[in-house]
Formats: sequence, C-alpha cells, structure tokens
Amino acid sequence: MAKVSIRDQQVLNEFKGFSSLFFATIGAIVIFFDIPSNLKITAGIFCIIILVLVYFGLWCRANRLREIKLTIEGSTVIIKTGNIFEQDGFKAIAFNEYFDTQVDEKIIAETSLNGKFIKEHLSCPVSELDDYIKKYRFDLDEIKEINNGRVEGKKQKYEIGTICVYGEYLLTALSKFDEHNVAHLTMPEYLDFLISFWNKVNRVYAQKSVSVPIFGSGLTRITGHRLIDEQDLLKIMLWTFRISEMRFKHPAKLTIMIYEGKIDKINLLELKTARNGL
Repeated sequence: MAKVSIRDQQVLNEFKGFSSLFFATIGAIVIFFDIPSNLKITAGIFCIIILVLVYFGLWCRANRLREIKLTIEGSTVIIKTGNIFEQDGFKAIAFNEYFDTQVDEKIIAETSLNGKFIKEHLSCPVSELDDYIKKYRFDLDEIKEINNGRVEGKKQKYEIGTICVYGEYLLTALSKFDEHNVAHLTMPEYLDFLISFWNKVNRVYAQKSVSVPIFGSGLTRITGHRLIDEQDLLKIMLWTFRISEMRFKHPAKLTIMIYEGKIDKINLLELKTARNGL
C-alpha cells in the first residue's frame, strides 16, 4: 500500500503548479501558431496524456522520496534513510534513565540502536563505558536518586534529556523504566526530553554536525498515545527543535536518520511542504 495517497494534497498542489505553467506555455504558443482544425483533438488528447503522466510521476516520486533538506531558523536539517553509525560528526544514541549497558533482551534488546552501539560499535569493554559514565561530570540537576530497590541493571538514575559525550557519540537518557524494566514516557515527558536534549546539544556540539534517530520510535511507549507513529514523532522533533535554543552554524547540520524498515510509513513530502508551518 502506498504511503502517499493518490489524492494527497501536497501532490495535488505540485500538480496545480505544473498545470498552471503548462497551460500558460501552451497559451503563449497558440498566440503565434495556429493549430490546424484536424489536429486539435489529437493535441488535446496529447495534453491530457502528458498531464496524467506528470501527475502519476509526482505521486510516484512522493512515495519514493528518501531524503529531504529543510532550513529551520537558519539551521540546515536533513531527514533521510540510512545508517546513523556511518554519519559524520556526533551520533546520538538513546539510553534509558539509568544509562544501562546490559544487552540481554530484557533491559536492552540486541537489535535496538543502543544494543547495536554496545555490541557492534563500542571500541572498549562495556565495563570501561560503565566506568566512564560513572565518572562523567554531569550537572547536579541531571543526577537523580539512587534506586536501591532495582534488582537488575544500574541503580543511579539521571534526568531524561541528560547527555554524556563519549567520543563521537552523544549518549542521552530518553526512556523511563518501570519495575519490570519496560520503557515508557508520557507525552509531557517526551516533550521535556526533546527541549532539554536540543538545548544541551547546543552546549556540547562544538560546531560539529549531529545525527539523531527518530526519538521515541521502537520499544519506547508514549503513555496515552498508542496511535502515535513515526510521522507524528518527526513533526514533534522538528517543532521542538524550532522552539529550542539550538542553532547549527554552517557547515554543521542536524540529520534525522530514518531506519530502513520505517521509511515506507513516512511521508517526507508532507514534511518538506509543511516546513514553514512547523
């Protein structure tokens, strides 16, 4: 099933723009050149075929779109499909509020982004990463209480949105864990995370480009918003970026990476067309 409807408003708007130019061009031509009477019907059919083909082409392009470039408050923002680990600059990896590193399919799934980071891209033993996080100079308001009642995983909690700079990675506390180690967030908490994250990136990015995943996608549950999808999450991310203090100075840019298996659910044309309304 196509992710962009054949009657999608953005496709219709692009087609209207083309049609206006097309008919204006024909109008200019017929001022100087008469169409023979016996060819008028043929010319009309030819024009209709062109318009149908153009509309179909615009619709197909909208469904195949895999990358767009936006400018938000002077910052370059790219949304595209690809592997975040292959991007230049900083790469954001979302952890839970404990910065757990235990990949055991209970606390961290091996197929999740932070699971892949720990299993495939960590250049040192996990114990060294744990020690690095433990000794990292967090702000006092980023360090929360110690949960001594937690049976598995770490016990030190951190405020969501907290960032730990580790080499070329920005490790960030996104999800909260309940007593069963199930990740969840409320919508207000998700918005707080994004605002906090953007503002803290502003302090540490050192004019490097930053690549981030679609935060909140995957296993994280946003309480009370079960029907929210990646398209909605992208809109929220762009909106919070716009109202935050974060601004990338050229040539640095923000790249939001879409997992290959999610692109068929995301209408990039809608985001591109609506950029001024974010």
